[in-house]
Amino acid sequence: MGRLDGKVIIITGGARGQGEAECKLFTAEGARVVITDVLDDEASAVAKAAGATFIHHDVSDEAGWRRVVELTVGEYGAVTGLVNNAGIYRPEGLLACDMDTYRRVTEVNQTSAYLGMRAVAGPMAASGGGSIVNVSSVAGFIGQPVNFAYTAAKWAIRGMTRSAAIELAPSGIRVNSIHPGPIDTPMVRNLRPAGSEPPGPPPRVPLGRRGTAEEVALLVLYLLSDESSYCTGSEIVIDGGMIAG
Repeated sequence: MGRLDGKVIIITGGARGQGEAECKLFTAEGARVVITDVLDDEASAVAKAAGATFIHHDVSDEAGWRRVVELTVGEYGAVTGLVNNAGIYRPEGLLACDMDTYRRVTEVNQTSAYLGMRAVAGPMAASGGGSIVNVSSVAGFIGQPVNFAYTAAKWAIRGMTRSAAIELAPSGIRVNSIHPGPIDTPMVRNLRPAGSEPPGPPPRVPLGRRGTAEEVALLVLYLLSDESSYCTGSEIVIDGGMIAG
């Protein structure tokens, strides 16, 4: 307990899945947490249960980012952590992916991280520094023809994270990316046809199972805490050995 005492953390996509698990864990570890999402009812319930704050927020909207940061600093006096967790998935290859789909997927999965890092950099520096965690994917390391836009966005997160880590280091801000493999979350479950049976163990994963949102949250906790004070520009995979295997 208390690994995040004194931290003020914004988590996007906090209504469910990894964002929900992070919200619950971080408040339990002493942080003051603000979650954002467009799923108002679900996110409000998560925030109420965890003792966090919820703000409605489209992560692709620049003005919305300014509002979230201003409200966070106004309520808690600072912002010391950001988790760019919000994401959407559209299983379409290059030829099937139209421009509207490509634009929306990259806006939510990539542009949002750019906007978020820009929005928090000044207040975070003024607070004496902090930590940003950008959620990419194992799709950011490999080619996946069935999810072209998603893969493009997750690859981009890697370059953005490395560049931001170098630029923001003098301000005491660390920037790292995490790369989950097959994680059991509502976003993944919703890809299954209605009424279908849960899938078996994922292929090519040596540990033989899907990860949990709680396991991902523990990794993000480490990166937001002072325990990872010498980690920046890192790309940390949490995939049950999928890439290595």
